[in-house]
Amino acid sequence: MNITIIGAGAMGSLFGALLTESGEKVCLLDIWKEHVNAINKNGLGIELDGKTRFVKIKAEFSEKTVKKSDLVIIFVKSNQTPEAAETANKFIGNKTLVLTLQNGMGNADVMTQIIDPGRVVAGTTSHGATMIGPGHIRHAGKGPTVIGMWSGGKNKGLADIVDTFNKAGIETRAVEDVKPVVWKKLIINVGINSITALTGIKNGGILDLESTKALVREAVKEAVAVAAAQGIMLPEDMADQVFKVAGATGTNRSSMGQDIDHKRQTEIGAINGAIVSLAEQSGCAMVPVNKTLTALVETYQSHFQ
Repeated sequence: MNITIIGAGAMGSLFGALLTESGEKVCLLDIWKEHVNAINKNGLGIELDGKTRFVKIKAEFSEKTVKKSDLVIIFVKSNQTPEAAETANKFIGNKTLVLTLQNGMGNADVMTQIIDPGRVVAGTTSHGATMIGPGHIRHAGKGPTVIGMWSGGKNKGLADIVDTFNKAGIETRAVEDVKPVVWKKLIINVGINSITALTGIKNGGILDLESTKALVREAVKEAVAVAAAQGIMLPEDMADQVFKVAGATGTNRSSMGQDIDHKRQTEIGAINGAIVSLAEQSGCAMVPVNKTLTALVETYQSHFQ
């Protein structure tokens, strides 16, 4: 399978390397020239359990050199999704599917405004990765990946993606309705990302104090109510699921935390901010905790030097 990955950050690089190692033809596309050059010169270094291996993988910073693809995977930050979708459109052939495994809510909807909705696949992954430096990432955790057509239903190409990912050691399954899956991942991010970003703690740190856990419960409760207003019914124990994920990834720094650490703009608008926006659009109850967390992160990142 010819695969183009738009966004060679930690997660894009990880998926690209795993797919390359399994025999797929992969091209990483990213604007970070130092990262691209390091990969092409030395291979992509992947640190896992204290050991580093190097994977030879093609990387480009110009879309002009990329050919038509069987699968395009978008791994950019949410605010870059429109541009990434425009780029993905240039690589589409007769049967090409475009997959988003990005954090947050709204990415697939943005993509369907630019790409044929029948080609858009959305999903979530429990794999974790951290960028160490140009050409070097850390594989921070493994877990299942779930995908589905954003417009619903089945598509023969989904089975090909599932088979390809599983062959690469990326445990994957397809579902007919992926929206609840994306919502569950969103709410886990709602409960972890902004709080860890603002406080400087790792994921497991949200379990240390009852006051922190109470804050998480309130943020999650608001998000579940907004999901219900959107017709998405989620389990009542979502806060407990957030705590379970926080414990399982206890030594990890959340992606939003990493952005704050490196003074990069975060995806707050697609996570806690998405809860605020959707609450306003649907006319459901106020979401003061998510509104406050969003405002705090926006304030913090607006003062980066």
